[in-house]
Formats: sequence, C-alpha cells, structure tokens
Amino acid sequence: MDGLCEDTPAGVLARDDEEAIMAVDLETEAKILRLHHAEKWRKGTIARHLAIHHCVVERVLRQAGLPGTGTVRGSPMFEPYLALILQTLEKYPTLTASRLYGMVRERGYPGGPDHFRHLLARHRPRRPAEAYLRLRTLPGEQCQCDWAHFSHLTIGRARRPLMAFVMVLSYSRRIYLRFFLNARMENFLRGHIGAFDAFGGCSRVVLYDNLKSAVLERQGQAIRFHPTLVALAGHYRFEARPVAICRGNEKGRVERAIRYIRGAFFAARQFRDLADLNAQAAAWCDGQASDRPCPEDQALSVRDAFLRERPLLLPLPAHAFPSDERVEVSVGKTPYVRFDLNDYTIPHTHVQRTLTVHASEDTVRVLDGAEVISCLARSYDKGAQIETPAHIEQLVEHKREARHHRGIGRLAKAAPASVELLEQAAKRSGNLGTITAGLLRLLERFGAAELQAAILEALERGVPHPTAVRLALERRREQRNQPPPVAMLLPEHVVARDAPVRTHNLGSYDELSKEHPDDEQT
Repeated sequence: MDGLCEDTPAGVLARDDEEAIMAVDLETEAKILRLHHAEKWRKGTIARHLAIHHCVVERVLRQAGLPGTGTVRGSPMFEPYLALILQTLEKYPTLTASRLYGMVRERGYPGGPDHFRHLLARHRPRRPAEAYLRLRTLPGEQCQCDWAHFSHLTIGRARRPLMAFVMVLSYSRRIYLRFFLNARMENFLRGHIGAFDAFGGCSRVVLYDNLKSAVLERQGQAIRFHPTLVALAGHYRFEARPVAICRGNEKGRVERAIRYIRGAFFAARQFRDLADLNAQAAAWCDGQASDRPCPEDQALSVRDAFLRERPLLLPLPAHAFPSDERVEVSVGKTPYVRFDLNDYTIPHTHVQRTLTVHASEDTVRVLDGAEVISCLARSYDKGAQIETPAHIEQLVEHKREARHHRGIGRLAKAAPASVELLEQAAKRSGNLGTITAGLLRLLERFGAAELQAAILEALERGVPHPTAVRLALERRREQRNQPPPVAMLLPEHVVARDAPVRTHNLGSYDELSKEHPDDEQT
C-alpha cells in the first residue's frame, strides 16, 4: 500500500485502510509475528516491508498479547500537560480540541494543532455504548416523516435548495418521496397530503423530529406545536408526536429510508426539472422500493406488507387540507407585486394598496379582499417579470388618454378655436392624438396668437387638419418677411409665464355704477 509512513497517527483510518485491516490473511499475520519477534523489526518497518498499514501490524501484535502502544511521535511533549487536560475534560467533557490546544499553547506546548488533536482523541472521555430494543409497530399504527437535503437546483438565475419530503409507514416500510424547492410550511403540508393520498389513508400516529414546522417550543415534556400542524392533525384525525430531543434513533425507519434513497435512487440520477424528478421518484416508490423485502417479515415484500396494512389506515376526509401559501404584499406605484423573488402584474387600478397573494405550486393568485384581480403561472426563477398582456395594455392606454386630455386642455387654453377644429376632425374620423400632438408642436414654434389666427383660417377653408394650420402659419410669416421660427425647449416655469390670460369683461363695473344713481349725483 503506497503512501505509508511511520508518523501516521494510530486510530485514524480511512475507509480503504479499514477494509485492508479486515482483509489481511493468515499468512501476512504470520509474517508480522515472525518479523517482530524473531527479526526484532519495528512496526513501521514491518508495515513498509509488507506494504500494509501500520494499524494492521498493531492489531496483529495486540491480538498476540502485546500492548497496543501505537507509533505516535511527540508523546514526551504531551505528557507534561496531560494532567491539566484530564482535569479540564473531567469538568468540561465536550470542550473542543482547538480550545484545549489554545490552553496548553499558552502554557508552553511546542507541538502542532493536528498532532495535538490526535493525541487528545485517546484521552477524551467517551460515552458508553447504548443498547436499543428492537421496536415493532402494529399495521396502520405509525408512520415517520422528515426532510432531507439533496444539494441545490439552479432555475434561471435562482439557486434553490432541493429538499426531499420522506414519509415511511413503520410496519410495511412503504416509502413516499417527493422533492420540493424549500422546506417551508406550505410544502410540509403538501408532503403530508401527497403521502396520505398515495397511501390511501393515514396512520394513527405521525412521528416527527423537532423541526420548526412541527414544534415551536419545548421545555421537557411541555410541547407547543405549530398551530398549522395542529389544524392538519385535526383535519386527518392523527396524533402528532415528536421524538425526544437529540434522539434521532427513535425515528430510525425514516432515517434508514433517507439513506436508502440517497444510494438506491438519487445517486447518478439524471432529470430535466423538478417535475421529471418527482415523476421518477413516484415510479421508484411504486417499483424498486416496493419490491424489496419487508424488514418486519422477510417472507413478504414491502408491497405485500402494504396491502395488509392499507385497510387498517384511517380513512381520508372528503376534502384535502388547504396548503396554499398566503402572504400580504404592499404594492408600490408600478402595477407589480413581489412574491418569492419575482414580480407579477396586477391591474393598474390597484396600485399603492395592500393585497393578498395566494400561491400554489404552479399558480399565483392576487386578491383584493375577496376579489381575484390577477392569476398567473408561478415562476421559480429570480428577478423575472410574469405579466398579463392585458394589464400592461390597459396601463398604456390609460397613459395615452391622460396625455391626450392634457394636450387638449393646453390647446383650449392657448387657442380656443382648436376645440372646434378637433370636433370637426372627430366627425371626419381623424386621429385626435396625432392632430393634438401636431397642434402642440405648432404652438411651441409660433405662439398662441398666431396659432389661433391660423386655426380660424383653416376652419374658414373647411380643412380641420394640422397641415392646413401649418400652411396658414407659414403664409402669414412670409407676408411679414419674418425668418422661420426656431423650436426652443424651455423649462416649464418659463413656458408658464407666456400662458395667455383672458381679460375680464369690464361691463360688470358699469352695472355696479347703475345700481347706485345717487352716488353719481353726489
């Protein structure tokens, strides 16, 4: 075996080294004993000569009655600090090796951290091995569920975690597997609903880990469950039961199922998207996973055991538990709501309000109270804009009308004759937007007085069109021998100074003098 050295710490083995220790033959063991006792070779020399790991040599000599002292260098540096280390570990058994190394380093320990860590591992107190009873459950009595993380999935510009919801019937070991893009409460509910539908019923007890979707707070035996999980349990009539803290072995069936899924299903799996992966997972659960032997009864397959267990499951209610995600969102000035990293359009009449988003796995609905104002396909990308063309067209049309009305008001104020011109143009099915824009350009170039006179001339000729108005303006300019006007873009406050002012009718003052004739005599 290449790469062996005498400095390799004892007790630190790779997987290949462990296999080599288990695979050593009797002839090699005899050579080790002969070279050590007869030739007086050191353990490292024997290991290099026979091309084996030095731990193999130590094991063979230890089985022959020699003490397993190991081949660790630097123990004289470690010994002066051993008493301090043992006292500290007795008081703080879980203290990290890095903290202990810092303590001995402050007291003059000259060794390196890696060497110290390997030496410390020999003296750290270890908990005694705990034995467990083999637990058996009745058919239909219990199922176990948990989340498992399977790397990440890239969708467009978004990198989302790939989470697997796994539920296992404790008696038949029937597996339900479905992948989601997060482990939020809504997907936790959808996993339960899908599992119960796949099983055709529900067990009386569902065993959980102490995840936040199940347990919000726990003090000893006092448990505060998530209210949504309580509602789910009431809907399907099962008992939610969490395992003890730091006791993952109590739900070993689902833990072993997750390990089985990693090796037998997900390893080297190719898939196009999440839907394709879930379709393959469903086929695998109905096929290979159901055809394996049932651990409760090796004479049966998981499929046969499930057929026995299925009639004993609790019947499902008529309606599934609601699992849509509900979020309140504040809408700004643009007709979009932000949900799960993406923007969804709404009608422009609902901006600057607080709306409600109801999202399923494939649909996003936006509600204003009880009214559904938008329904779009859900996107799992990042920064995408999911639009309904009608929403954008309505906003564009609304903006066009606003500009159109503002232009008409400005023309009516500067050149009152423009109102009649627009009315006659409308009777002839003219494009009022184009006519208004043309008149506004002429207003900026020639001024209000000239535009008013030109419009009156165009109306007299019976041609209500900006071209006729422009020709009249040009003819009037040439008659006065004036140069062509130059268009100038002035600030709004400067333009406002040249706005025409309608003079007040002075006849009202004459009426006031007639009402008091006595004042005139005096």
